[in-house]
Amino acid sequence: MKNLASPPKMAPLLAVLAFTGTLCTSPILAQSASPGPTPAGTLSLVGEGRVTGTPDVAVIRTGVVTLGKTARDALTANTAAMEKLFALLHRSGIKYEDIQTSDFSVQPQYDYSNQRNSDGYTPPPRIAGYQVSNNVAVKIRETEALGRILDQLVSAGSNQINSVSFSISDPAPLQAEARRAAMADAIAKARLYADAAGVQLGNIISITEGSPTPPPLPQPDMIVARMAAEAAPVPVAAGRLETVRQVSVVWQLIQK
Repeated sequence: MKNLASPPKMAPLLAVLAFTGTLCTSPILAQSASPGPTPAGTLSLVGEGRVTGTPDVAVIRTGVVTLGKTARDALTANTAAMEKLFALLHRSGIKYEDIQTSDFSVQPQYDYSNQRNSDGYTPPPRIAGYQVSNNVAVKIRETEALGRILDQLVSAGSNQINSVSFSISDPAPLQAEARRAAMADAIAKARLYADAAGVQLGNIISITEGSPTPPPLPQPDMIVARMAAEAAPVPVAAGRLETVRQVSVVWQLIQK
């Protein structure tokens, strides 16, 4: 009886073809995938924004210094003078919450002798009297009245005016504008540096605001708040205040 030949085995051939196909198609797939951008490091810059505004609040630091043979005498005289000052401020429309005691002191006043005793020593100083000082910080919300109030304070008995400072009651809008200007400054610098270096700006990695700047001094372009001569003989220069903000920005750089 004749044996029938078994059909040829196909599994090894299919495995070879599959492996060959993989070798042929892999380079084609690799070439079709477009390469992504090549990182080229980072760029860190600081931007600064400066805006100015007109002050609308003034703070006067004023008070009275009195002398007396005793501490009680000096305090009594000082109390009477300060009561006149408070009455004047209230008549001028200053609210109670806008007046704050900033300093109060009672100090002995010494008499120093140039004489020497029989042993050649200078005798110790003796108390000749007492000094009482009472100072307040007064917030003026209408700066156009500042000159008139200063004149009235002196007329009412204030013999100590330490300083006058200016501020802006609502600094938030100016701060926001300064922040926008700082960011715009940082972006402009970054574009310039990237173009000069032949790279492209990528995504922003971080944004950090700098520390707040100290209160600035009035700028030279002062606005003089001068009252009529008969109402306010004291000329007052409110000036303009500058708000400054800084921001540090880090970009990813991409090779062109």
